[in-house]
Amino acid sequence: MSEESPENTEQLGAINKKIVAEGEELPAVTLKDGSRVQTGTVATMLRNVALYNSGERGKVEEELETAVPTLIKVGLFELFSLDEWISGSNPGRSFVGQSAKKYLAKKS
Repeated sequence: MSEESPENTEQLGAINKKIVAEGEELPAVTLKDGSRVQTGTVATMLRNVALYNSGERGKVEEELETAVPTLIKVGLFELFSLDEWISGSNPGRSFVGQSAKKYLAKKS
């Protein structure tokens, strides 16, 4: 039985194109549990955190929020807890942690 895939894989694929050369595509891949995730999500998140830290908001916030289900699925928040993401002096990292916390609260 496969676990649920993030439902926004296609939308995330369009967002993640911003980190690759024009004409390049990042594939969605199937994990061992059968769920599908969009590649490039962590790299795009890091770029968007840098943009957030430089003062960009709006679309960057939306893109970071869109990435959260996939970031959870691939285990990013198992490396550092949500509280570790939220604490500290990096506002973009904190935004990602807060967004993940809100997403998980809605799912439970």
